[in-house]
Amino acid sequence: MSEVDVRLVGGNDWQLWAEIRLRALRDSPTAFGSTYDREAGFTEADWRGRLGGEGPAVLALHEGSAVGMAAGYSDLPGWLHVVAMWVDPAWRGQGLGRRLLDAVVLWAGERGLRCHLDVTLGNDAARRLYERYGFVATGETEPLRAGSPHRIERMRLLRDMSDH
Repeated sequence: MSEVDVRLVGGNDWQLWAEIRLRALRDSPTAFGSTYDREAGFTEADWRGRLGGEGPAVLALHEGSAVGMAAGYSDLPGWLHVVAMWVDPAWRGQGLGRRLLDAVVLWAGERGLRCHLDVTLGNDAARRLYERYGFVATGETEPLRAGSPHRIERMRLLRDMSDH
């Protein structure tokens, strides 16, 4: 695999984040709680605000281009909700999903947070990645977003973050 740098990013990286996020929403519309139409209208301030929050934002970069992404935010006391997981189809199968999860899980562990995420039912490739990583399905399901026929299931990382 060509060299890929996986790193935390911030507000100054908003253009890279916006570009890959919009690609992800076009490529995998049923994998995210948001939509391309909603986020295509975001301004620079919106993107910077997304990256300036209290959770991690991680990009996988190859020769200056983003080829993968992941993020997280604290939605419940003691928990980090892993979101925005996506790897460009040309880069799948090369371990980038695991590396992105590593960065988010490490960030959470350093802050004493446990991790959980939601996976769309039927997204078997993502589910396999999460299960191999140590996430376990809870059986809790809900609609992907209002009006969507797709459902998501909550998964929790059960292993101790300190073993990471």
